Parts: sequence; structure tokens; C-alpha cells
Amino acid sequence: MVEVMAASGEPTPMRLLRAVARLRARARAEAGTESTGLSLSQVTILARVIKEGPQTAAELAQAEHVSQQAIAQSLTVLKARKLVRVRPDPSDGRKGLVEATPAGHRLRDSVVNARAGWLARAIASVVARDERATLDAAIDLLERVADAEVTGRR
Repeated sequence: MVEVMAASGEPTPMRLLRAVARLRARARAEAGTESTGLSLSQVTILARVIKEGPQTAAELAQAEHVSQQAIAQSLTVLKARKLVRVRPDPSDGRKGLVEATPAGHRLRDSVVNARAGWLARAIASVVARDERATLDAAIDLLERVADAEVTGRR
């Protein structure tokens, strides 16, 4: 295994994973995801349908790496809240396509806007103006790491 250590002596990959997980958890909390009454998986399904367009429940299950039963449970809640609806697939009427309703779009927009607003305020409060270029460079590095095509496991 390739060891990359931080100045603290702790492995950099572990610090990075922990920091990213903490940032994601905090952004979810600050965005009011909990106050929506939806689980993270339900919000994720709604976001996927909005971003990628109408999909079958089977396609959603495959994309989310969960069982069709788990998707069905999430869709039951989303349909009851009128955040998604199912319409017949024009190419195969036996299948249904899950699509977001206007209420679903509004909810997703409010979650995204709240998350972005919190993050902007957090950056403004803890990152000094002269550190903003460093933050931008760190974001560039994180994007490169996320896009890395690494072969072999070590």
C-alpha cells in the first residue's frame, strides 16, 4: 500500500475521508434535510430523478445499489408526499417511469439553496480572504483526485 502521511503523522487518505464525511454530514444537517422528514436515501432518489430524468424503479435501484424493495419503500413516501409521480413508460406501458413533481423540484431546490447558503457563510466566517486562493486550489486538487483513474489495489 502506498502511504501518504500528513504532517501530523496521520495517513492523509484517512484525514481526507473523515473531513469530507464531516463536511457532507454538516451540509446535510444545515440544509434542513432532517426537517424535510425525508431520509437521505429519499432525498438522493429525488435528486437523481430531477438530475437524470424519469426512470423506472429498477433503474433507480441499480443506480442507488439497493434492492427494488428498498426503492419501493422510498418511492411510497415520495409519492405520498407528492414529490414524485409514476407515469406509464411510452415505450413499454407495463413499466412506470418515476418523475419529480413541481413540489419535488421546489423541495430539492430549497435543500440545495440552504446547503449552498450555509457553506458560503461557513467559508466567509472561517476562511480569510488571503486563504481563498488556497481553498480554490484545494478544490481543484480534490476534483483531480475524484477523477483519478487508478489501476490496481494496493
